[in-house]
Amino acid sequence: MKLKAFQKRKIFKRESRFFIKLAVFALIVALISTGVYFTYRAVDSKISKGNSIFNLKSKWKKYDYQAVYDISSAILYNKPFNIAARTYNGYAAFFLSVSKSDLTESLSYLDESINSLRIALQGARFGAVSQIEYMLGKAYFYKNYQSSYHYYADLAVEYLLKAKKDGYKPSNPENDDIPELLGMSYASLGMTSESISAFTLALNNSRKADFLLLSIAEQYHALSQDTVAEQYLFRISEECKDEQIVLKSRLLMGNIYLEREQYDEAEQEFNYILEKNENSADAIYGLGVIYEKRGDVVKARSEWRKALRIQNNHPLALKKMSEIK
Repeated sequence: MKLKAFQKRKIFKRESRFFIKLAVFALIVALISTGVYFTYRAVDSKISKGNSIFNLKSKWKKYDYQAVYDISSAILYNKPFNIAARTYNGYAAFFLSVSKSDLTESLSYLDESINSLRIALQGARFGAVSQIEYMLGKAYFYKNYQSSYHYYADLAVEYLLKAKKDGYKPSNPENDDIPELLGMSYASLGMTSESISAFTLALNNSRKADFLLLSIAEQYHALSQDTVAEQYLFRISEECKDEQIVLKSRLLMGNIYLEREQYDEAEQEFNYILEKNENSADAIYGLGVIYEKRGDVVKARSEWRKALRIQNNHPLALKKMSEIK
């Protein structure tokens, strides 16, 4: 009996020590977990509210471009060659630029975007190069569009082609706007054949089919291939729901008829435009040319004066009025 009692006490002591150790271990784990949690919260709070790359990426995911711009600018003040900050600064400045209605403000952001992206490109990892080149090409495209002298189309083409060569692909293939941007940039450079090729490629991938059809027609007209241009204009008249694009296509068709000396057909096109928009200076100017060709200079001058009242710097109407004098 004594032996059994002794054995029971021994087992009880062993179990007690085990549970004590288990409790101590659980307490230590709880203390460590609590410490880690509060340390994480403190660090996370500091990082999330400060000028850090972590916070930068967090704001970028929320499309908060102003915050991304502000944080990246603060980082670059102390570390001007921080590539991540430069990249995000360039991206944010670009999106802020296209959102501004004031041209001076927009161009200021655009210049900063280009500067940051060019610096970022020098130290970017290979996987990020094509994305930066794409954004840089896009920034130059918009600078060319907004600038008075249009000296940037060649740089837009250069960087967009580099982006394609280095493997740039949008996450959604339907959002690939490189062919469209190239088409407009080539057109600005007077490279009509290249523009048509790019626009044709864009037409296969884009939901902006009507705009691209008009752009292709304009480029074929620039090449004096009006028969081909007409085919695209006919598609617009049959399929397009956008009235502004339809009116622009009718204006181009009217000008083609003028060049062919088909004055009745040209008059129909210009009158159609004026039924929809009585303030179309281009259509009014076109009617003036028709009257001039028919020998009625008085009516012609009357139409050109109307055009100038609507658009006082209309270059063709100004030229005609000076010639008549």
